[in-house]
Amino acid sequence: MVYIESWDEFVDKSVQLFRADPQSSRYVMKYRHCDGKLVLKVTDNRECLKYKTDQAQEIKRMEKLNNIFFMLMTRGPDVDITEASMKEQAESQRTKKGRGRRQ
Repeated sequence: MVYIESWDEFVDKSVQLFRADPQSSRYVMKYRHCDGKLVLKVTDNRECLKYKTDQAQEIKRMEKLNNIFFMLMTRGPDVDITEASMKEQAESQRTKKGRGRRQ
């Protein structure tokens, strides 16, 4: 098993792997607190894709990948996953209301 170095390559290959055989594909996350490492693995028992990181800012990327897989698993492998990224962008652009008085 070789770790994929590029995040974008890992996401693309993972989605392709899941879409090819959704019934036997698995997505696993493993975090070791003592090492501070997060390992993501997608497999279908024939091919195994792994990504390893120790960077805290990559947690947001992992959340986006989780949303993509949730969407693929609930709506089917033929769903357009660009909806997930557009929804996240819209949520991040929303303004936060302050704690001031109502007028």
